[in-house]
Amino acid sequence: MIPRSKAALWFLSVLAGASACSNESDGDDADYETQATLDVKNYVSGELAKLTAAAEAIQKAAPAPDDDGWNAESDAAAVENMRKAWKQARIAYERVEGSIAVLFPELDAATDERYDGFIEEAADDNLFDGEGVTGVHAIERILWSNTTPEHVVKFEAELPNYVAAAFPKTKEEAEDFKNGLCAQLVKDTKAMQDGIKATTIDSTSAFWGMIGSVQEQSEKTDLAASGQDESRYAQHTLADMRANLEGARAVFSAFRPWIEDSSDDAKRIQDELDALDAAYSEVDGDALPRVPADFNPDKPSEEALESPYGKLWKLLGEKTDETDPESLVSIMGNAATEMGIPGIVEE
Repeated sequence: MIPRSKAALWFLSVLAGASACSNESDGDDADYETQATLDVKNYVSGELAKLTAAAEAIQKAAPAPDDDGWNAESDAAAVENMRKAWKQARIAYERVEGSIAVLFPELDAATDERYDGFIEEAADDNLFDGEGVTGVHAIERILWSNTTPEHVVKFEAELPNYVAAAFPKTKEEAEDFKNGLCAQLVKDTKAMQDGIKATTIDSTSAFWGMIGSVQEQSEKTDLAASGQDESRYAQHTLADMRANLEGARAVFSAFRPWIEDSSDDAKRIQDELDALDAAYSEVDGDALPRVPADFNPDKPSEEALESPYGKLWKLLGEKTDETDPESLVSIMGNAATEMGIPGIVEE
């Protein structure tokens, strides 16, 4: 199994709970459940279609291979088109990350694993062939190889099995990029798009996947302190988080009638999601705010917590604190209990 992030592994534990403890509903609850899971499936299906289309656009925009490969200067228009398509793929993926991680764990890992996760056991000496290091971040790492922030390069250069990223320098590398790495992403995203048609999304995986999406936003912020955040080459991690939040909102909207019928938590959840949205709106651009040079996540200074990054870090830590009954994830968990949706079964 390809290593996955802490939050994604948390998602995967839902599978055991979903299969072992299906929700037994009757009457109005059954109607709410049926409609909610149908709405979530339609939403996931739509975003997977967008993800596949964007993956195909990346491959199509890749320059025709020539003897010196391609680069950001002589192939500037093609590189820009690939970057635009990559961002479209990223947004579509992030909107349904919680569901994908539960429903298609292997394909999710192949699509979204970070570079450091792929190379834990062995180096990948050919970054273009669609084997070893794969997925959206493998493509991102190449497309932004000439503008990757220094602190990200420093973090990765210290990893065992590190291989520096670069544009294709030969015809063979350019062919591998187009027909290997890009083609593999198309294959994997198409498999998920086709797979969702025959897949049943149950209320447990859908609802807890939403909670996992919120937790994932906190993890993305945590990792930025050491240059390990997810879309670190394109500096797109905050845009990822905004899309994560959009996905959580979509799932919440699907479940809201059921939540309102079962508990008093709907407005509180809405208010908490609105607070996250407002915090993200205060930051311009796609990147997370700069991490203060002396930021210590174990004991952050008051000055660091007053920085734009510190404010986001603190807010997300509070919203995802499972020990605080007033946190967003705790309120969502309480709503699940009131609705009769089973909790997580730890493996």
